[in-house]
Amino acid sequence: MTEKEKMLNTLPYVGWDEELEEEKARVRELVYDFNNSRPYEREKRDELITRIFGSRKKNAYMEPPFHCDYGYNIHVGENFYANFNLTILDCNRVEIGDNVLIAPNVTISAAGHPIHPEMRTVAEYAAPVKIGDDVWIGAGVIINPGVTIGSGSVIGSGSVVTKDVPPMVVAAGNPCRVLREITDEDKQYYFKKMKF
Repeated sequence: MTEKEKMLNTLPYVGWDEELEEEKARVRELVYDFNNSRPYEREKRDELITRIFGSRKKNAYMEPPFHCDYGYNIHVGENFYANFNLTILDCNRVEIGDNVLIAPNVTISAAGHPIHPEMRTVAEYAAPVKIGDDVWIGAGVIINPGVTIGSGSVIGSGSVVTKDVPPMVVAAGNPCRVLREITDEDKQYYFKKMKF
């Protein structure tokens, strides 16, 4: 089994493997072009997103700068929007649903390292991340390896998501925890108790 196959199967792997280093170098050229594109070059940015991501549906838009490890493990749905400074360490599959909004300075990390220092010098690991449909991820959120965020949920700014989050909840904190369910009453307000 190659190091890439181990990486994609959530097994310990050598991250500095020659094949993996070449793949990272390839996508970093594309990411460089994306990050250095001019604001009016929307078509160029759109074409670069298509080349960077493993798959994407229509209306996928990101503000630069953006960073990733491989790109081909990132799969986004329709009406995806990511604000400035999104980082996705996609050493394993990162699946993002439809109508997902990501605020500035978010990190989604499928990559991890063993706890014991001797083992960290030997190998690393990666576990898939899944974000459901209609999710809003607030500014400065960090999503750890192996996490699933359920559809319709909101992740509050500055949260560190270490465990799965169920659908239709507001979750926040470090570590991130469910604060409450999202209900029909929430349809009345756009911010705190300010009514539409």
